Amino acid sequence: MGNSEIRRLDREIEKATKKLEAVRRGEWWPLNGSERRAMARALAGGAYQVTRGRSAARSEQRMDTTGTAAEMRLNAELTALHGERQRLITEAARAKAAKKKSGWF
Repeated sequence: MGNSEIRRLDREIEKATKKLEAVRRGEWWPLNGSERRAMARALAGGAYQVTRGRSAARSEQRMDTTGTAAEMRLNAELTALHGERQRLITEAARAKAAKKKSGWF
């Protein structure tokens, strides 16, 4: 298990962090399929409302809500990755301590 798994998790944490930052900047590339479709529907609905001379406030609210949901999803993913990394580190430390205690350096 050891270091290779921890390095893999570090790479995943880095990716998730970049995705979260991109979502906060309003970029669409980190969104999943359903989130992209929701954004596209809200954008199209807002454009339709504007061409009819009405306010696009509701569509803007939907886009904000979708962005917030994506942020929450990525935050949860990041929290899970950090928890898994910590579990692996703790497990490796326990194994090392048990090995040292038994005399197998």
